Amino acid sequence: MKTQNSIHRRDAETQRKPRSKSFSVFSASLRLCGGLILAVLSSYAQDTRTVTEPVIPPSCESLTAQLPVELSAADEARPDTARIQAALDHCPAGQAVELKADAASAAFLSGPLQLRAGVTLLIGAKTILYGSRNPRDYDVTPGSCGIVNKTGHGCKPLIAGDRVSGAAVMGDGVIDGRGGDSLTGQKVSWWDLAQEAKVKNENQNCPRILVLSHADNFTLYRITLKNSPNFHVSYSGGNGFTAWGVVIDTPKTARNTDGIDPGNSTNVTITHCFIHTGDDQVAIKAGAPGPTTHMTVSHNHFYTGHGMSIGSETDGGASSILVTDLSIDGADNGIRIKSNSTRGGLVHDVAYEDVCIRDTKNPVYMDSNYSAATGPTHDKLPVFTAITLRNIRVEGSGKITLDGFDQKHRLGITFDNVTLNQPGDIKVSAHFADLTLGPGQVNFLPAGEDVSVSKISGKGAPHACTGKFVPMPSK
Repeated sequence: MKTQNSIHRRDAETQRKPRSKSFSVFSASLRLCGGLILAVLSSYAQDTRTVTEPVIPPSCESLTAQLPVELSAADEARPDTARIQAALDHCPAGQAVELKADAASAAFLSGPLQLRAGVTLLIGAKTILYGSRNPRDYDVTPGSCGIVNKTGHGCKPLIAGDRVSGAAVMGDGVIDGRGGDSLTGQKVSWWDLAQEAKVKNENQNCPRILVLSHADNFTLYRITLKNSPNFHVSYSGGNGFTAWGVVIDTPKTARNTDGIDPGNSTNVTITHCFIHTGDDQVAIKAGAPGPTTHMTVSHNHFYTGHGMSIGSETDGGASSILVTDLSIDGADNGIRIKSNSTRGGLVHDVAYEDVCIRDTKNPVYMDSNYSAATGPTHDKLPVFTAITLRNIRVEGSGKITLDGFDQKHRLGITFDNVTLNQPGDIKVSAHFADLTLGPGQVNFLPAGEDVSVSKISGKGAPHACTGKFVPMPSK
């Protein structure tokens, strides 16, 4: 895959000089506790780092594949877990353990692996790392993985990175979690368990491909991730995460297979990625452990899935987030912020610009009542304010939802040059919202219960989406 040498010149320049008017001031009216607070926010809503294309380090050791791409029953009994882990354990920081194909074999098979600080796991071109289908390999406690129950969280990930500063997963190969394959000794797959959990209103115990905790300066580069049993990438509690040129390819029917979920972290960039999955392409989490801030999502292409999301956990607070140069094609949701009264908090200073959305059921979805809120008290109330949508175009039919939580916990959002190709085919629903339209044109007029609308102007050409929608890469 070809990538550029930097995120792009405009992004780099905004790190060095004040922004132009198109980025500068977000204004929002926020009513809390019966009072009116006018918040004028001027912010650099993005990763504060200068992010350039990663470089693959030299290899400390190269391991050659011993298995064919089509695994037999006998091959399933010959995992590579021990030799991969041993190589990672003994590799010096700043170097890589390379997995590579040879003329006859191209596959590795592994159970859970633990990354090491400063060490890169490098999957070579035409090489595939398969996740084990045996739930016992992933057990947190005996028998905890590969089942459906009330508690969940019974599986280790395929690849874990706990406090491994400077670690990375790179390469032009593939990591395949085999979420649709039957589990060892069973007639169900990981994805079947996810569906069973939905029916029973319980939790599936399925591994994720990558779980990264407190892993500062972590890098994903050029790697393809496929068929995760659960989330593909979970990143939390860190400072500095880059996903560049990553391809995630999982069927739309695979439940809970989020693409990349960063949370309770700062300085995150997700760029030049292609994501086709069964749940959120990106879900920025902001749960109770701490704030989520300074994130850039740029130059990406999304396909089937549940969209560019923030939430549903927002009680830790989410702010200073920039989404720019994004295409969303054929998804269930486009731009989405979601929470409810059991996990809500303040989401503010969020900018979406240069976004093209096509054939998406909910192109813009501000949802303060996401899923059923349960519990005796509802004291974590969501507030979404200082949200800006600029240079957005929507093609096709669907529904735009703009819902604040209540009269005191309102949605504050600005639409600047946001146009619908077929405004008559898109329903617009709004409640408890303070909306600003302009200065660019907006060709729809939201209305609803306790909704205020301020029009600044409405001039300018609609945002152009020529060349934005491109085919999903295949491997």
